[in-house]
Amino acid sequence: MEPSEWKTPVIRDRIQKLKKLRDMGFCPYPTGYKKDLLITEAIQRFGNLTNEELSGIEKRFSLAGRLVSKRDFGKACFAHIKDATGKIQIYVKRDNLEERQFEVFRQVDIGDLVLVAGKFFRTKTDEFTLLVQDFVILSKSIRPLPEKWHGLTDVETRYRQRYLDLIMNENVMQTFLTRTRIIKWIRSFFDEKGFIEVETPMMQPIPGGATARPFKTYHNALDTYLYLRIAPELYLKRLIVGGFEKVYELNRNFRNEGISIKHNPEFTMLEFYWAYATFEDLMALTEELFYNLALSLTGGPRIHYQGHEIDLTPPWKRIRLFDALKEVGGVPQSALEDLKAARSFADRKGVLVTEKENLGKVIVKLFDALVEPNLIQPTFVVEFPVSVSPLSRRNDRDPSFVDRFELFVGGRELANAFNELNDPFDQRERFLEQVKEREAGDEEALFMDEDFLVALEHGMPPTAGEGIGIDRVVMLFTDSPSIRDVILFPQLRPK
Repeated sequence: MEPSEWKTPVIRDRIQKLKKLRDMGFCPYPTGYKKDLLITEAIQRFGNLTNEELSGIEKRFSLAGRLVSKRDFGKACFAHIKDATGKIQIYVKRDNLEERQFEVFRQVDIGDLVLVAGKFFRTKTDEFTLLVQDFVILSKSIRPLPEKWHGLTDVETRYRQRYLDLIMNENVMQTFLTRTRIIKWIRSFFDEKGFIEVETPMMQPIPGGATARPFKTYHNALDTYLYLRIAPELYLKRLIVGGFEKVYELNRNFRNEGISIKHNPEFTMLEFYWAYATFEDLMALTEELFYNLALSLTGGPRIHYQGHEIDLTPPWKRIRLFDALKEVGGVPQSALEDLKAARSFADRKGVLVTEKENLGKVIVKLFDALVEPNLIQPTFVVEFPVSVSPLSRRNDRDPSFVDRFELFVGGRELANAFNELNDPFDQRERFLEQVKEREAGDEEALFMDEDFLVALEHGMPPTAGEGIGIDRVVMLFTDSPSIRDVILFPQLRPK
């Protein structure tokens, strides 16, 4: 059954052109054609030459790309084609093509993929142009490209049909090319530091490593439920037990949570673990990573994000969680010590908390609402309560807190790190507390993981570990306001 859109005049006209091509003996979707140059390569090699210099080049060159503009003058036509690297003007004249080829060109629409071959020259307006002497349609487009795409305000359409966004919006293409550069650079950074890249299970019998609601599925052959991982942490720690001393994994996590400009249920995370290091070592490593990444991408330590100039030059600010709440968030000391006072203050500030949440969780919610948006310059927030850090080692000076930091840049959390809890007795007690919270209705609380405890009971060296949200890093370095802008195909509600 034909789609209803095929009945529109524009699509009917394109289908008729496709039929005419077939009737003329041409395949509208051929294969085997090769191009000599990318468009940017052509511009770099020949774009600065004069007409006289270009006329001395005997060789013809072939380019391929999508037709994105066309000005037809009957016996001649100016058009632009675009490939993954750039855009170039082409000039098609009846006298320079065989009659059948020119007739084929008359069937071309904006959006078609074509291969053109010829010689370069400069027009009267001095624009570098390819004079077409050979022409082939590589793929006939049936649906037209959006008109006036740059004025489109329906961002959901851009996310749902990302391929159109990439075709029509060069900035979007550059964002995802930058994403690739960032990921390659980060891998190189850790490889050079002696870390080993590993892969751990995406489907896990017990989800762990973070407080989040997992996705659940069923494996028929094993006759058991499995969970898409919310974090690789507990498997990476098993590798530390096994003798690896520096490991990292850069891959996907899945969390069955709400969708926002900061959250997508499927996202990319870097996690790394370093035996015989502390979270202070990770602070220095993180500063080095971001500083040198900025130098690689922009040539300097300063970047612009959503109207702010951010300086990534180390050392970065460090502040205790409670000090940040008081100094930045205006939270009174009483709300940091008493659950009732904390709930009362949250209510006055419009911060939603539930009756089941303990003091630590209320404090974190107050931080998220009142402090986090104001941390524009890179800031390490340190010393978190044990109650919200079930996998972190206690602080020796004050065991009610853990040796942990979160990194904030541009008003968003980018990283979370801590000295890892390697005491199996303390870890068991923390798991039991999490089980109680889960039984009380907290779907994000951790499960009891006996297999992980068995691993810890064999001895894990003192270790520090960190997770960095790659999507948020890309947001920062591409000045993107939403996580959907840096994920090629973000999750959306069904139409």
